[in-house]
Amino acid sequence: MAKIFDSIDDDLRAWIAQQPMWFVATSPLSAEGHVNMSPRGHDSFSVLDDHRVGWVDYTGSGVETIAHIRENARVCLMFSSFGARPRIVRLHGRGTVHLPGERAFDEVTALHPDNPSTRAVITVDVTRISDACGWGVPMMQLTGERELIKQNAEKKGEDGMAAYRVLKNATSIDGLPGLPGLPDVR
Repeated sequence: MAKIFDSIDDDLRAWIAQQPMWFVATSPLSAEGHVNMSPRGHDSFSVLDDHRVGWVDYTGSGVETIAHIRENARVCLMFSSFGARPRIVRLHGRGTVHLPGERAFDEVTALHPDNPSTRAVITVDVTRISDACGWGVPMMQLTGERELIKQNAEKKGEDGMAAYRVLKNATSIDGLPGLPGLPDVR
């Protein structure tokens, strides 16, 4: 099955939109650095055009994806079908981190529900689009979304989220700069 696509066409765009979960992989330039792969979900991902995608990036306990993209921009996104038709799609490209007040931040967040955990938007200029069979991926059923990210952010409030980002999102586990403007407290 493995196929290379020239662009994200309407069929591929529709298939991607049906996937409730996807993964983002990044790596620092240093050979001693840690490769990172993160699962993502919720209504946070958009195909912006035939070679550009973006997602709303929620506050997490780390900042690896942002730190790696800020350092070298390399990123790979993987979508996998857990339904009856097996398929894996990978989007390789160059990412950019966008913060509140930037045009791309506003463009992408406008496409998705508000979430008080939103810390950034990441866009990717897609340079390679491929699929694979996915025959080894199990079939599973989605029973619902977890609302813990939103609930936690609502409980902390704006000030609590800002304090949490200072503690957890200023630098990566390898010491790379995370969110701009945060003091390094490690």
